[in-house]
Amino acid sequence: MRFRNKTSISLALLLMTGLIAFAACKNNNGGEVPDPTVDPPMSDTTDVNMWLTTGDKTVLLKKQPVKLLFKDTTNIYPDIKVDDAQAYQTIDGFGYCLTGGSATLINSLSADVQDALLKELFLTDSTHIGVSYLRVSIGASDLSAAPFTYNDLSAGETDVNMTKFSLDMEKKDLLPVLKKIVALAPNIKILGSPWSAPSWMKTNNASKGGSLKPEYYAAYALYFVKYIQAMKAEGITIDAITPQNEPLHGGNNPSMVMQATEQADFVKNHLGPAFKAAGLTTKIIVYDHNADKPEYPAAILSDAAAYPYVDGSAFHLYGGSITALTQLHDAYPEKNLYFTEQWVGGPGNFGNDLKWHVSTLIIGATRNWCRNVLEWNLAADPNYGPHTDGGCSTCLGALTIGSGVIRNVAYYIIGHASKFVRPGSVRVASNIPDGLDNVAFKTPDGKKVLIVVNNGTTPQTFNIEYKGKVVTSTLTTGAVATYIW
Repeated sequence: MRFRNKTSISLALLLMTGLIAFAACKNNNGGEVPDPTVDPPMSDTTDVNMWLTTGDKTVLLKKQPVKLLFKDTTNIYPDIKVDDAQAYQTIDGFGYCLTGGSATLINSLSADVQDALLKELFLTDSTHIGVSYLRVSIGASDLSAAPFTYNDLSAGETDVNMTKFSLDMEKKDLLPVLKKIVALAPNIKILGSPWSAPSWMKTNNASKGGSLKPEYYAAYALYFVKYIQAMKAEGITIDAITPQNEPLHGGNNPSMVMQATEQADFVKNHLGPAFKAAGLTTKIIVYDHNADKPEYPAAILSDAAAYPYVDGSAFHLYGGSITALTQLHDAYPEKNLYFTEQWVGGPGNFGNDLKWHVSTLIIGATRNWCRNVLEWNLAADPNYGPHTDGGCSTCLGALTIGSGVIRNVAYYIIGHASKFVRPGSVRVASNIPDGLDNVAFKTPDGKKVLIVVNNGTTPQTFNIEYKGKVVTSTLTTGAVATYIW
């Protein structure tokens, strides 16, 4: 609709607001959300499909029955100009960390509920969100019931040849769930990250803290090789690994400190050569910690001997600015960037968490060259468990699994991207008008996807401009929309 006088503009705004309010009333389902329903029928043809989530939870990742048509007339509203002739990085996917605790909770569901939930998460048709990337812990994370690795030994024992390496601890929950996921999504990318090496390799002989003893660098490299090979034997391909989760944080349980010089030594002299000798193509992604220390991955990438083995660097954002990733990209443009973890602290604030995570991560991380975006734990119980003694005790899962399944804010944060921006999509150019953070993509089948969040303090009407034509839409304060054409 194009209007130039104030009366007509007011009528148009009232009509748009009424349509959005009507959609909201039809989906006022509070905190416990039923499985997504079939898309509402469109009463008229539309050039652009719109999926909406509002901060007050009255609309939760629902296709809107609104008519959005491209026109060649102009109006007074700000423009988001999408230019798919200007392309950036390819996208690998969006998803979660499938922690050991998440797997345990999912595997505890009845067969029919579990089957429906996994299809909802990992299939890609209209009623599912198409999660396309997962991170798993190599051994326990702090969101496992207890610390363990795949080569735990009695005091005084060592096993440098990895003859006692075993995935047995994962055969009850993680492996069965992963196998079902891979059956549903055979091309899903999986990243493995260890929270700690086996205690007998460490300076303090404990699961928490300590560092890897230099005499066990070769044994630890073999540990990774054995892991990738053992997972492959189970039918699970590990696309990439990081040598250490949060290598500068030794206070978690489990955890291990690995300084940049140590990681460079480990990668160039042990891990990289071990992968090459074993014929493994699994990517090595360094760092896997906060954006406040970009000098850590830079130190490894500046090492000429380590450089050839490194695919790229991974980041979290518990410290620093997401823009630090572009600084690293500019210094090493041929190396990839990944965003591998961000938690939602329970009980959370749905509206604030939705706005911050979409704006800073789904939009911010991809606009700063990341090939993926992962939220932290996929599932937790109503008490934020399971977790280790000393592990995160307030991590809110994308799902809360108790007597039923509740979909929390991270479900919608990821869903607004994973459902539409399929692997192989390419980020393309778009400008950012005040208060309208956004990012645009072109999918492998040629569709354009624009994700927008209204970070302003009032509802905002704006144009999406593409190839000289515009379509006009309105978002309430804090609302997130994905537009597809």
